[in-house]
Amino acid sequence: MTLGLCAKFISAQAPGKENVRVQPDGKSALAEPTIVDSGSRARHETPQDPLASLRSAKLIYVRSSSLLVSNTVVEEKISKRPEFQRLGLMITRDINEADLVLELHHDLFTMYVYTAVDPNTSVVVATGKLSSLGGTVAGKVAKRFMTQMVKARAGLSP
Repeated sequence: MTLGLCAKFISAQAPGKENVRVQPDGKSALAEPTIVDSGSRARHETPQDPLASLRSAKLIYVRSSSLLVSNTVVEEKISKRPEFQRLGLMITRDINEADLVLELHHDLFTMYVYTAVDPNTSVVVATGKLSSLGGTVAGKVAKRFMTQMVKARAGLSP
């Protein structure tokens, strides 16, 4: 039995025309890569005021990791709140367009934790912990989160 060794060679290639910049003296130099804005938001901006996210948010993306409470149920309960319509909010299914991401996690036993995160800064701007006893989780999340939104827009600390 004969074993052969293979060697991989990487050859240098000449730069493509799109990366060549012609200098005034006629010589070419490699251009720095051009950053194209694809319409997505700039990430990791430094927040001036975390509550400003709650005040200015219009599009909300809902994400639930709970098997018992789905995204759509939370979306429905939030959108039926009178505060939701009064504040001119909307639900989006595109996380890249969202002003806030509302996340719901199932904690131990009957406890649920929700957090509202500004996707541009990754800063948690609202949070709450609630029990599934005595009502629906989605309804409780909707009520408490909307209360925090109203307080933030009134200039109060949620």
